[in-house]
Amino acid sequence: MTLSRNPTAPIIAQSDGTLLLDERLPGFGEAQELLRAIAELQKRPGHLHTYRVTPITVWNAAAAGWTAARALASLRALSRYGVPAALERDLAAQFARYGQLRLGVKDGELRLHAKEPATLAAVAELKAVSGWLRLSAGGEYAVVRPDARGWLKRELALAGYPVNDEAGYRSGEPLPLALRRTGPSAGLRDYQQAAVDALLGREGVAVDAAGDAFAGAAASAATGGSGVVVLPCGAGKTWVGIGALARLACETLILTPNTVSVTQWVRELRRATTLGDEQIGAYTGERKEVRPVTVATYQVLTSRGGERGSNAHWQLFQDRNWGLIIYDEVHLQPAPVFRLTAELQATRRLGLTAASVRGGGREGDVFALVGPKAYEAPWKSLEEAGWIAEAACSEVRVPLEPDCAERYAAAPARLRSRIAGENPRKAEVVRALLARHEGERALVIGQYLDQLRRMSRELGLPLVTGDMPHGERQALFDRFNRGELRALALSKVANFAVDLPDAAVAVQISGSFGTRQEGALRLGRILRPKENGGGASFYSLVSEHTDEVEYARRRQRFLVQQGYRYEVRHWTDDGSAAERPTADSAR
Repeated sequence: MTLSRNPTAPIIAQSDGTLLLDERLPGFGEAQELLRAIAELQKRPGHLHTYRVTPITVWNAAAAGWTAARALASLRALSRYGVPAALERDLAAQFARYGQLRLGVKDGELRLHAKEPATLAAVAELKAVSGWLRLSAGGEYAVVRPDARGWLKRELALAGYPVNDEAGYRSGEPLPLALRRTGPSAGLRDYQQAAVDALLGREGVAVDAAGDAFAGAAASAATGGSGVVVLPCGAGKTWVGIGALARLACETLILTPNTVSVTQWVRELRRATTLGDEQIGAYTGERKEVRPVTVATYQVLTSRGGERGSNAHWQLFQDRNWGLIIYDEVHLQPAPVFRLTAELQATRRLGLTAASVRGGGREGDVFALVGPKAYEAPWKSLEEAGWIAEAACSEVRVPLEPDCAERYAAAPARLRSRIAGENPRKAEVVRALLARHEGERALVIGQYLDQLRRMSRELGLPLVTGDMPHGERQALFDRFNRGELRALALSKVANFAVDLPDAAVAVQISGSFGTRQEGALRLGRILRPKENGGGASFYSLVSEHTDEVEYARRRQRFLVQQGYRYEVRHWTDDGSAAERPTADSAR
């Protein structure tokens, strides 16, 4: 590593791809924008943010238009001690990998091309894909089995070789429709339109380097795209899907996490487009309507094991000529749906999510089988423009009572998180916070049903859980939206699409082991702009001196990466509603 060149630069770059960002130094905002594009946030203990560069983060940056030269120039300018040569080589190599391989169709064959013959030869020798490829006589391309298009991309991405898929898509069954141009929510917002444009680009056919046009995977296919759009909850991800549907004007299958989401999609399709009721179907455990635009749940598609061939619901994918498949909350997509997605690469795919898909190996599957990140709007920029509510985030540390602390200390590791999560003193904190925000509609969100039931009884809050019949759940949501209910308690259903636009306060009383998507989705429940122009307040209650503190940090990573700051405070021992700041406040 070179000697210090800029002692006030905010980034310390390390050879292994770790990047430390000091939020106290000049250039923090610019550096955060850079690292949000090329790396992922790992942790944030105090003022130092720890990021890590991975192949997927670099490939997504390349797909979004970043180049190695631009990324390295920015990193050098913002790094305190320069950029280690090993990191420069790795970044340049990963940027170079993106675009090396591409799929296209010519003379009726699905072909894999490489910029360098040596790359193609190396790929053809990989055991995981060798059965799907046949090198041409001259070695200038490899013929790919058509049914292996998705699996090939997945395995090559795992091996470090991302594939640009230019083989085109079938157009799908035509479906004339248009967006409504009148009404309070007519038309797309500028960032929603930008997301649609980033996904679909210009209509037409791809042209290879030699000037030969590739035919699509079916006749008259346009090259348009497949990929993932990342927007905050409350910013109208549904409208991006509707905009893509209207642009393509084709029969479309929409997959969502639950029945509530199906209802919301159907309502928005009716409100936003010229489609008639007879053209929009809901495919759930209760209804089985297959129509030109069909909205289905992941659960119904994966019921009875979800193995292809043993579940009649899989035919939903195959019996119609879909031109577009939309994966709502794509990070929640179960493994069986990914497997089927691998076989549906001739159909355009749009993934929608509030948080970048990271962790658990799922990011590689989304990248290869759904598509790279096509568009992401920074949450804070949408907040500044007034498209989502301004949010104040607080982490409130709640002490354990002595007997509870003893049980926690004596419990095996697997039980400690639940003891901390169900800390009985959290009820008094919730009561005080609801009193502080009297007149604002509030949500109390938790992980554990026993805790939520106790909280519901103690505070007189209606409780919504996943096993509640859809009609009862929707009735409670409707009463909340009409102002008849001031507060609701929600289980993990709050992690999914819940249409509660007037909710302004959320109190998270327990959570999972720290998934960044969970924190983003729960904050998103209160980010709809308020009619009175007011902001939103998000509280995360954490049992002090327990593992829950670290889990909370993990849940906050994505939001911190988006520019949100958590005021970390301690609840007073006397149970009053006042908090006293802690040393790591505003981490």
